[in-house]
Amino acid sequence: MAEEDSFATVAAALLAAEHVVIGSHVDPDGDAIGSSLGLSFALDLLGVSNSVVLGSGTACPSTYTFLPGSDRLGVPQPVSGPYLFIALDSPDLSRLGQAAELARAADTLLIVDHHPDALAEGSLNLIDSTAAATGILVWRLLLHLGVVPDLRVATCLYTAVLTDSGRFSYSNTTPETLRLAADMVDAGAHPNDIYAAVYENRSAGAQRLVGRTLERVALANDGRVAYSWIDENDFAETGARPEEAENLIDFVRALGGVDVVFLAKVNSSTVRCSLRAKSDIDVGSVARTLGGGGHRAAAGCTFDGTLDELIARLLPLLPGAER
Repeated sequence: MAEEDSFATVAAALLAAEHVVIGSHVDPDGDAIGSSLGLSFALDLLGVSNSVVLGSGTACPSTYTFLPGSDRLGVPQPVSGPYLFIALDSPDLSRLGQAAELARAADTLLIVDHHPDALAEGSLNLIDSTAAATGILVWRLLLHLGVVPDLRVATCLYTAVLTDSGRFSYSNTTPETLRLAADMVDAGAHPNDIYAAVYENRSAGAQRLVGRTLERVALANDGRVAYSWIDENDFAETGARPEEAENLIDFVRALGGVDVVFLAKVNSSTVRCSLRAKSDIDVGSVARTLGGGGHRAAAGCTFDGTLDELIARLLPLLPGAER
């Protein structure tokens, strides 16, 4: 767990900054976006000039446009004058995508992350792999900043924690996770409204994509592994938006009797693979073997090759494989 002195040092740096640029990883999820916007509003309350930039894309993914301040997310622009760049929920600078150059050019670089493979690449680093979400670290930082969180801050950071804890169902949901989430509710977050906005506001195309994904589910490794796949054509044919594939793996994960599931997203020359463990299996180490990374129970990688080649490389690394 990150020491309280680390939070105090980070808070002092943020309060002294002339301008703060907040960035997160490419293809941002709920933790990346919620943490970024929650911190942005907290800095507003302190009178600290700040901006929020995207690692990929030009606007907030549609799933999270319900969040206050979603229109703040923009393409990185040059900053005149000294600035502090804070990289949230991004284990290494390459994951910042189009914001990486801005991070490297910053007068001060701050890393705030909860991934076990996070690199301490910053002038300052606040890394805690025991935290359920980067949003937890931002929430703990508020105390040291002297911020009393308002509804906007609480809504954004509750979204971060809700999504990265798998709706409070993953093994990272500790007593502290639930206590801090309750504090966010006390500060104004509405759990039912946030849950509905993230998980019950899917388009008809997204539902068709779910059906297509489930139709393709296959079992391997003596029934201990389940997997499915989608490709670029599926979005055009179903009408789903790319960002609506974020939680697709949860539908595969719902299958009983398996230890690991994975979902492959096939592009023209690469395959993005997401892995989830349903038992005490370290899929993070499996992902790192293939050049990726992540948590023990949730990880991913980008594979240069075809779907068949990925499957041939991946299955021998998973439970039930013939040794």
